Amino acid sequence: MKLGGFVIDIRRGDQLIEVQTVSFAAMARKLDRLLAEHPIRLVHPIAVETWLVKPGARPRRSPRRNDLHALFDELVSMPTLLDHPNLTIEVVLVTVERHQVPDPKLRRGRGGWRTVDRQLREIRSRHRFDTVADLASFVPAGLPPVFTTRDLARVAGITVDRAQKMAYCLRANDLFSVVDRDRAGYRYRLGSGRT
Repeated sequence: MKLGGFVIDIRRGDQLIEVQTVSFAAMARKLDRLLAEHPIRLVHPIAVETWLVKPGARPRRSPRRNDLHALFDELVSMPTLLDHPNLTIEVVLVTVERHQVPDPKLRRGRGGWRTVDRQLREIRSRHRFDTVADLASFVPAGLPPVFTTRDLARVAGITVDRAQKMAYCLRANDLFSVVDRDRAGYRYRLGSGRT
């Protein structure tokens, strides 16, 4: 279905539902145009477990794992997205199968396998974020009063790279505030936006 020159995944009355598996930034123009007049639910599936299915072999679990914090990989391109009252983000944690076939044209780094299909195996859980304040649920207990992204990564059990994206987003939404900066990077405290 088309609306305002954009293809819409699902329309239920006035509400628009968009399923976005890749970059949120790719939706910037669509959101800018449609949010003013329509409530939008942005559904973002995150594969927390992936099974690789190859011809003639038993399916095997991929060593790559994700969790709910992967939302910040996309949110970092539009950190204040949840500021808009017409937007809701629903993260769906899923198990998927990637069906792969050999492809001699692919680089060795990809192992010579091309993904030809992805299939949903299981929905694990759903998580809804209606406002900026909902992002406070990501702030782990046990952070020191002043902390770095290394502290955040350690306490939250995530990579430093993902902690940096998380800190960037939470800072943009006043959930973190910068205390100072040294050669190691920014040092933060919890901001006034935390509820």
